[in-house]
Amino acid sequence: MSGIEYTAPEVFTRGVREGWAERETDPTRINWTERLARAAIPFQVINGRPVNPCETTRVRYGRNFLGHWGEQRCADALVTMRTPDRPASVVTPAGARMIAMIERADERGWAIPGGYVDPGESARAAAVRELREETGLVLPGVTWTEDPPRYVPDPRASDESWMVTTLCRADLGTLDRPPALTAADDAKRAVWVRADDYDSLTEVLATLDGFVFGAHVEMLRAALDGGEDR
Repeated sequence: MSGIEYTAPEVFTRGVREGWAERETDPTRINWTERLARAAIPFQVINGRPVNPCETTRVRYGRNFLGHWGEQRCADALVTMRTPDRPASVVTPAGARMIAMIERADERGWAIPGGYVDPGESARAAAVRELREETGLVLPGVTWTEDPPRYVPDPRASDESWMVTTLCRADLGTLDRPPALTAADDAKRAVWVRADDYDSLTEVLATLDGFVFGAHVEMLRAALDGGEDR
């Protein structure tokens, strides 16, 4: 169905209380000049209402399950490592590319660590912070690279509320054993998952009765199948 108006009730209650949702319920009262000036992906505002620049969703008016109006900047951390090319243990398969992933507590699947970029925060700083908060992983001295901002086809989005993320990458090289991960914050579980390519990633997640979070499907497919060393 198209053209419906919907904002999840939790946006007005838990979202506002926890700080991830805006209190403003009428987008025509927002200063769009300021928001348009700092948008990573340009978008239109028609009659005081923002318009999703990349897709038409099933929700024409309102915020669906997201908390903000218009674009929300996010950052995601893709941390990779390889295991040695030698006989493997059960814990560390030989010659494998591994990535750090979390099982989302909201039951929407498995994702790489990530979240909102706070006001005044860089995408890289946000990715590092979210990685620490969701997995406990701290990587001093590791070199990070950033992809250009990209639109995220988030299943929670609407025509008036959407996500734009920056993929931040860090490669730990070859390690005998992956660093320990501890799930916290928005993560139900945090584990290293074998991901030689996107299809192998989905096969491994299926053994955990899991699937890739819808917003990360295209991003991870491109990162894993298109080459991570750029």
